[in-house]
Amino acid sequence: MKGLVYKSTGSWYTIKDKAGKFWNARMKGIFKIDDITSTNPVSVGDEVEFEIENENENTAVIVKIYDRRNYINRQSPRVKYQHHIVAANIDQALLLATLKEPRTSRGFIDRFLVASEMYHVPAIIVFNKSDLHKKKEDEKFEQLKTMYEQIGYKVFLISVKDNKGIDELKKEFRGKATLISGHSGVGKSSLLNVIFPGINLRTKDISGWSGKGQHTTTFAEMFDLTPAGEGKIIDTPGMREFGLVDISKQELSHYFPEMRKRLTDCQFNNCLHINEPGCAVKEAVINGEISEDRYVSYINILDSIEEKNY
Repeated sequence: MKGLVYKSTGSWYTIKDKAGKFWNARMKGIFKIDDITSTNPVSVGDEVEFEIENENENTAVIVKIYDRRNYINRQSPRVKYQHHIVAANIDQALLLATLKEPRTSRGFIDRFLVASEMYHVPAIIVFNKSDLHKKKEDEKFEQLKTMYEQIGYKVFLISVKDNKGIDELKKEFRGKATLISGHSGVGKSSLLNVIFPGINLRTKDISGWSGKGQHTTTFAEMFDLTPAGEGKIIDTPGMREFGLVDISKQELSHYFPEMRKRLTDCQFNNCLHINEPGCAVKEAVINGEISEDRYVSYINILDSIEEKNY
């Protein structure tokens, strides 16, 4: 039977079959997928083949994982050089950010966008808590909106508390599998409750299974937006940091769209855009065609990449 993985707790997976029935499944043996060292071989969003183990107890065994269209991963919370696949087969990734209480750092936003570009997942940036904005935050938002929209990203401003901008945002979810991410405290659970009444009960009982001393961060879960499943949300518990895995300094600029289109104009094809002569990216920064803030983000991320010495 074919099914879709809705929840993963590390060793057990919740699968929904074509008829809409849920099964508790575990894996048969060890899978090696895509030759990647991953701490979780099956992830939320994976399409799998499974065999029924016990019809009465709704248990099953996963025997095959179908090829992924894409996936997003980050450093495993436990092992630095291993991946943790957050979700697979995603149509878009939404980052929920806030300018106040708490303030989402620009670095966090740009790392998220780099990860999305790496895995070929379109990204949307949504700023919540507009109800807390004073003139300063309004101006900051307009500045960020202009900057990110010029690069090609969609940007929204909402207030879950005042129910502002929610209807417009809901349209973005139709017929798509959307991964939602953001720091703890940005209002992710509240947003999910507003978009999808009834999710509340399920968000509460999630923390039950992780037990003490476990990273609840490791478990994502997928929800259907409508009973017919027209659109799905993948909730990823608050990520503190997007560890960009398997990225070399050389390829980082490929994941900044505004830099990517200028790379062929650099004098050297291995240009890192720091202090090399004839660099088209730096020239664009000086001319105001590439935002200085984005360039600073690029340099910060570049500095944080540890080149593995094989």
